[in-house]
Amino acid sequence: MEDERKLISKAREGEEEAFGQLYDKYMPAIYRFVFLKVGGHKAQAEDICHEVFLSAWQNVGNFKFQGHPFSSWLYRIAGNAVIDYYRTRKVNVDIENIPEEPVVETTSLAERMDDRLDLENIHECLKRLEPNYQDVLIMKFVEELSNKEIAVALQKSEGAVRVIQHRAIKQLKKYVEENGRPDNHTIKEA
Repeated sequence: MEDERKLISKAREGEEEAFGQLYDKYMPAIYRFVFLKVGGHKAQAEDICHEVFLSAWQNVGNFKFQGHPFSSWLYRIAGNAVIDYYRTRKVNVDIENIPEEPVVETTSLAERMDDRLDLENIHECLKRLEPNYQDVLIMKFVEELSNKEIAVALQKSEGAVRVIQHRAIKQLKKYVEENGRPDNHTIKEA
């Protein structure tokens, strides 16, 4: 964390190499977040990530150490960039094209097909959730952020994040059950 503070301080002073190290550290996570939010559209996710880090570079001088991780600031910028993307393009969220993790070769074809159908069902249900619910679930379970980090990124209290997470999981479970494969899914709160 101390090394990161030094990098941020150097970046605030205009040192490109320091910002480049921050970029290298946070780009994969921010890209995954944006990629999921724009429905698995690689070109749009890349464009938005470019905008996020360009904005971060242009505004890093305004970043203030307030006990929150630098990543929370980047997630806030990314969330706003995604909102702007949808506001200007009026595109529906479609996250069914998310690449799945490689399936272990020891599983049978039937098991792999079941896994794929389950994953597609969850993707279909996830895209039906409201954007705040999607944000919290992606940040919590894909990006593995703490409630505090999510709260800072979304500019909400930790209590509000917990409530949103609870409601999002409850709604996601309902959608999964409505889609007809309820016995194969166990969604647990963290």
